[in-house]
Amino acid sequence: MELPPLSRRSFLTVSAAACTASALGRDYGPNAPPVRYPDPDIVVLDKRFAAIKIGNTPIQRLHTGMLWAEGPAWNGVGKYLVWSDIPNNVQLRRLDEDGHVSVFRNPAGNSNGNTFDWEGRQISCEHGNRRVVRYEHNGSVTVLADKWQGKPLNAPNDAVVHPDGGIWFTDPGYGSLMNYEGHKGKLELKEAVYRIDPKTLQLDIVTDEIFKPNGLCFSPDYKKLYVADTGATHYEQAPRNIKVWDVIDGRKLAKGREFVSMEYKGKAGLADGIRADVMGNVWASAGWVGEGYDGVHVFAPDGTRIGLILLPEICSNVCFGGVKRNRLFMTASQSLYAVYVETQGAHIT
Repeated sequence: MELPPLSRRSFLTVSAAACTASALGRDYGPNAPPVRYPDPDIVVLDKRFAAIKIGNTPIQRLHTGMLWAEGPAWNGVGKYLVWSDIPNNVQLRRLDEDGHVSVFRNPAGNSNGNTFDWEGRQISCEHGNRRVVRYEHNGSVTVLADKWQGKPLNAPNDAVVHPDGGIWFTDPGYGSLMNYEGHKGKLELKEAVYRIDPKTLQLDIVTDEIFKPNGLCFSPDYKKLYVADTGATHYEQAPRNIKVWDVIDGRKLAKGREFVSMEYKGKAGLADGIRADVMGNVWASAGWVGEGYDGVHVFAPDGTRIGLILLPEICSNVCFGGVKRNRLFMTASQSLYAVYVETQGAHIT
């Protein structure tokens, strides 16, 4: 039976949309067909990754609709994930019990990276307010750092907490380079990595030997600090790599050197947020290359790239969570993804 003109146009439109979706690759929509195991987008490059890849688990898209999702952090007591949507100036929260997602904080200072300290208090790096803050148990907000030697910070990006309570954060300044993720303004400081003393809140530079320090994480024993350098966005001579330093007395850094290059198959994107697992592997969000690269790159402690988790979007950050800390959460441009792995996050978030 021939379709009437309007119906025929509708049919052709739907068919074209279906073909387009197919051409774009994997369907992560609510009505997507199941993925045949093993998930083809979890790629083993080295037998060490094969040991921590789970064969009968898929990459899942848990939420979408953000503009630039960033800073995932897992709260073990509340059993929820919090993350930032920087341009929309909100923090979102996903409850583990039923997957419910809601706005957690609005406004949020155009926050980027988030983490939790050893007392369960949330720490956030605010692009818009150029500061690092801590949300107290009574609901008040403590400003931990907003100036260095009398000058405003550039736009703090990501933070981690040492067992001594010290808070280490990066300050590349992206939130002040345009109004989209903060407030456009002059950068008055050299990009650097800082440490906040937990008792006095004294601020110290631990290194500025890097173009634009972005994501950072400690090794499982806290003897090394890894920092992603995204300086290639603004400095032609900047490498596309992750650097590593030795941590001295829990307060200082020494012997800065390249840990890994982000070049893969002749193309080099940028690492952004990074986390370590209990085996010492470094899980780095990666992007700005395209299909077959964007997602998560996993590096063994010796710097060998051992695995990939390929996503249809640029991945901005990662964290381990879930009740066993064996679920990798990935903020990727407009969406939140997750996958179970046979290892655990090395730290509390």
